[in-house]
Amino acid sequence: MLGLLLIVLAGATVVAVSWDETAASTAVASFTVFDRTFQFTQLEMFFAGVATGAVFLLGLAVMFAGMRRAAARRRRLNASRAEARDRVARLEEEKRELERKLEETPATPPATTPSAAAPGVDRDRDGVDDRLENTAPHPRVEVPRQHSADQLVAGRHGRPDQRR
Repeated sequence: MLGLLLIVLAGATVVAVSWDETAASTAVASFTVFDRTFQFTQLEMFFAGVATGAVFLLGLAVMFAGMRRAAARRRRLNASRAEARDRVARLEEEKRELERKLEETPATPPATTPSAAAPGVDRDRDGVDDRLENTAPHPRVEVPRQHSADQLVAGRHGRPDQRR
């Protein structure tokens, strides 16, 4: 927005100077802007033109930088949308595959074995009878003791013989 405003300002200045016929014919040009009169020599008029060109180029640079940022943001947004579409497509394909496998698997009647008749123990709810799982404790890892007179026990420093 700022870039466009600077371009319009530079263009309006060029148009205002080019319509003034006395500016090109006399050694001193006089312009009135907002009830204020400005007088420029030809050298000052040249530098004012250079400044107007600089304002125009600055406006173009600001406008193009904004367009680049907007394009990069659109590319990131499109990439994230495409990634989400791919993820959804993979999940739907996986769902169809699982449904196909479920339809292919024949339904088996419940077994009438004595172990199935007894209620199972499944405290961890992993679908396996806990009586059939190997739940032996992990091997104990020995940690070397530190030999120090100072020991921190329940928030108190002291020697072992002073603890209660």
